[in-house]
Amino acid sequence: MSSIDDIKARIDIVELASEAGVKLRRSGRTQTGFCPFHANTRTPAFVIWPETGTWRCFGECNDGGDIFKFVMKKEGIDFKEALQRLAERAGVQLEELHPQTPEQKEENQRLRNLLEEAATFYRHNLLNTPLGAPALEYLLKKRNLTAQTIENFGLGYAPNAWESALNYFKAKKYSEQELLDVGLLAERDSGGYYDKFRNRIMIPIRDENGKMAGFGARILDPNDIPKFMNSPQTVLFDKGR
Repeated sequence: MSSIDDIKARIDIVELASEAGVKLRRSGRTQTGFCPFHANTRTPAFVIWPETGTWRCFGECNDGGDIFKFVMKKEGIDFKEALQRLAERAGVQLEELHPQTPEQKEENQRLRNLLEEAATFYRHNLLNTPLGAPALEYLLKKRNLTAQTIENFGLGYAPNAWESALNYFKAKKYSEQELLDVGLLAERDSGGYYDKFRNRIMIPIRDENGKMAGFGARILDPNDIPKFMNSPQTVLFDKGR
């Protein structure tokens, strides 16, 4: 178990929210109350799911997360400080963080740039290509998303091809290893690589600072599996966080 998972296991999100002044009422498996992050006295829009340790405001905030996001939003602090505060509360000893070398920082920045370009690549395929037209129609008509929502979340489409992203980014001078390192490729049993994401709605995943970390992907063809797929664990994407 990671330090983050250990902290989540030891801290009750209901207790945390109550201490912050949120008056909660049980409603089935959830706890509801007035959101502490915006003025609201009529409709309880703040919901907590104790079983998963998560919360969401369905009102003005339209935001949600776990205990870390709650403390970050309530105190106006970043993830690192929230982690330290909650670790102290939970009695969890954090592992010592080793500063990156200049070479590591440069390498990681290049990989982040690759992911940013990948988000642009998938978005272009969704909005500006015939191959992406069915995916765009699905989002607009079947899921009732607006064009603004699609833009706000940077949604995209991975073409139904085995080497579309591979060929595109190799032409932009990214190596197969770099594409593998950020989780855009998978290895063939017979050798070589192929696109990990194919014929899927692409959802960018960003860290607490808004930097690209990976992707979530949803099928379009109901016969494909799995229904949802995330980027694998990488130097930029820690699934525990």
